[in-house]
Amino acid sequence: MKKASRIEKIAARCWNVLNEGKPFTPVFVVGVFVLYQALWGTFDAGAIGWALLLAVPLFAVIYRYDFPLHLRWYLWPPAVMYIGWLGGFSLELQLWAMGWYFFFTVIFWGTIYYHLRIGIPLDNYKRFWRLVLKNSDSTSGNAQEQIPKIVLLLAYLHSAAQSVPGDWQAAFGPLGFTAGFALYAYGVHRAFFDWRPEEPEQFTSTPLPKHPPARRVILVVIDGCRKDRLEEADTPFLDWLKRTGTEYTRMETIYPARTVVCFSTMFTGAYPRDHGITSNMVWKLGVRCESVFDKLREAGKTGRLLGIAHLVDAFGDDVDTVTAVMKNDEADAHIMARARQIMEEKQPDLLAVQLIATDQTGHSRGPLYEEYREKIEEADRHIQSFYQWLKEKGYLEDALFIVCADHGQSDGIGGHAHLDEGERFVPFILHGPMVREGHRVDALRNLTSVTPTICYALGAPYPDRSRGPVLMEAWKPEACVSASATGDGS
Repeated sequence: MKKASRIEKIAARCWNVLNEGKPFTPVFVVGVFVLYQALWGTFDAGAIGWALLLAVPLFAVIYRYDFPLHLRWYLWPPAVMYIGWLGGFSLELQLWAMGWYFFFTVIFWGTIYYHLRIGIPLDNYKRFWRLVLKNSDSTSGNAQEQIPKIVLLLAYLHSAAQSVPGDWQAAFGPLGFTAGFALYAYGVHRAFFDWRPEEPEQFTSTPLPKHPPARRVILVVIDGCRKDRLEEADTPFLDWLKRTGTEYTRMETIYPARTVVCFSTMFTGAYPRDHGITSNMVWKLGVRCESVFDKLREAGKTGRLLGIAHLVDAFGDDVDTVTAVMKNDEADAHIMARARQIMEEKQPDLLAVQLIATDQTGHSRGPLYEEYREKIEEADRHIQSFYQWLKEKGYLEDALFIVCADHGQSDGIGGHAHLDEGERFVPFILHGPMVREGHRVDALRNLTSVTPTICYALGAPYPDRSRGPVLMEAWKPEACVSASATGDGS
């Protein structure tokens, strides 16, 4: 199984500049504006520089405030108001930008990029344009959010470029609009951004057990697996795990539900405000709090995370990478082969494995199509084969086996971040000799519980910012005897 190369890690970070909505908007708008001026305009460097200088505050406001889900409709009134008040609407410039936008999202991203990286058919553009129009999360592929932002910013730049460079009196109008837009954006988010889950202030406080109930923890994450689509799929092995283990039916992902954010929470027990990873675009490498891998080392144990290059940005050398540049139909099989190799060579006390094919199918083909359900069914077979191999090798003796997802996926290009329908709740199953059989937990929990539950199982201290409760409902009574309850300390 090929590892992610240094070039692939750098390329993944560069791609996030264009994939994440926040950095994409200024990069795209400035790029198409300057290119238009060079090819079709007068290319007055002074006027372009003046326009870009005046636009910096507006770019900053738009970078600061996402307008996800239904909030994106609130972008159109300011755009219409600016054009009606200060002008700046150039039909040629706007058509130029829209042409480049749909070329980038539908042809380059949805067709060429996915074909070269994971083998998607070259006619994917026939479906991908519909997915871009339906996507609701704040990525570059969210047309209903990006288009009004592009229209507004280009009108602003075009009108500013018509003014005399250095004429601050003439700049009062655009700058005044920016101030008003900032207040408007703040008010919209204050009044209508009301679906973000609560983030409790408490830290994990469950006393550790006198005798750790597990010798090893195996965690398999089906990246981007929608819970409702899993329930529709033919997954006999996962169904067996549910019948003979404990299922959490209301396990909630983390906000914002981006892969690196969710994994950072899963392996620190902390919210993004604590671990510092707030999108897949990681400006400063490494989580800024302790992780489960740190605490396992402190306890004389080892942990490994097997995943794609993105996860190195959060966990560095604790990650064994796999390349994400391969046919999607082969990806999960290669990952599981690498997982077997790691288990035999390193025999970690914690092995976490990221399966990527389901997520990549959701992004490239859409999560409401048959291909997505089929990838979930493939994941079920891969997990069953891996489980049987672990059992035959003796690695499952007194082991806790967990299957979950990091986030779901909404309609469109499989977007996920702001908890649209299909994103919020994820599958979560625990299995092992210390786990209650045939048990369902319907209480609301979230992914901050992953790390404290692993620490409890292995007898390792909790990380310093771990906030999630240990999933005590899953344990058999004999696994819940704490050291403090026996008089041996906590």
